[in-house]
Amino acid sequence: MGWNSWNQFGCNINESLIRETADAMVARGLHAAGYEYVVIDDCWQAQARDSNGDLQPDPLRFPGGIKALADYVHDRGLKFGIYTSVGNVTCQGKPGSRDHELQDANLFASWGVDYVKDDFCNRPDGWWPFTWWPWWDYKPHYAAMSDGLRKSERPIVLGLCNWGWNRVWKWGSSIAETWRTTMDIHPRWGSIMHILDRQIGKERYAGPGHWNDPDMLEVGVPPLTEVESRAHFSLWTILAAPLIAGNDLRKMSDSIQRILTASEVIAIDQDPAGRQGTLVSNDNGLQVWARHLGKTRSGETAIVLLNRRASTETITAHWSEIGLDAGPARVRNLWDRIDLGFFIGEFSALVPPHGVVMVKISQ
Repeated sequence: MGWNSWNQFGCNINESLIRETADAMVARGLHAAGYEYVVIDDCWQAQARDSNGDLQPDPLRFPGGIKALADYVHDRGLKFGIYTSVGNVTCQGKPGSRDHELQDANLFASWGVDYVKDDFCNRPDGWWPFTWWPWWDYKPHYAAMSDGLRKSERPIVLGLCNWGWNRVWKWGSSIAETWRTTMDIHPRWGSIMHILDRQIGKERYAGPGHWNDPDMLEVGVPPLTEVESRAHFSLWTILAAPLIAGNDLRKMSDSIQRILTASEVIAIDQDPAGRQGTLVSNDNGLQVWARHLGKTRSGETAIVLLNRRASTETITAHWSEIGLDAGPARVRNLWDRIDLGFFIGEFSALVPPHGVVMVKISQ
């Protein structure tokens, strides 16, 4: 759980923004809710490495240096993350880590980095950032970064961002803690649904310490609506996804803050069993997603009733579809934090367009 600069700010970043975001993460209750990592994405780097071949920060954007910025984040009880790319340059044309993996890993560790996002730009000759490379074996470069981080004697999380290329979910766990399963997310309903659909069938590759990553959250990033933001957040928790906020924490509305800090919903994401949820029924866009909770069969299941249509609809979850006994079960609404009572065999609710109802079922 954490925050990344890209979705809201892109390249418009500087050390003041990162410091203010770290302060806001604490002041607005996100840190208390479980958010830890403050991650700088692309564009923190100077245009060239220094005379020793080390990466260096852009002197105008980050005049105080990365080590001092990491210290500031750490002083607030948070962790610090940084960005690089497996290619020779990043997606925005800054120096990448290709053939500098060990050097960069040691540098990151010396700065106090706790998380590294390793992106998938650029092709080896640097000619075009978004060219696919079926002829270039990039996996050894990801592995080299992983080895360098592990040898640095600092615990650093590695997140692969190779856009789901080459079925990364089948091999990513040998290299990293997380791996992106798709191309980039955008703050549009269609983008979120497109990415959601591509998580189906990948649940068997996720678990404690190794996670499918459907990309960062667009909660609170325009033009996504509040209803859509709540649905997006609910679905990512059912997917056991990393919860990496991407909005402007300094200026977010109280309603967006409530979404990002909803304790009972976050508890589903952070369930220690780490099971990724699955789609259990789909009636032309009226969907039920379910996630069994607990390390043993605890009798608790979280479900999301998702309405992908343009009108309010009734959606029903049947116990038989989600692997529960036919008998009575207690149902609790996780967003409203109220018990709805006991239901036998099924639960139904009215769901707004592009919205969800999220409940926990206990037998």
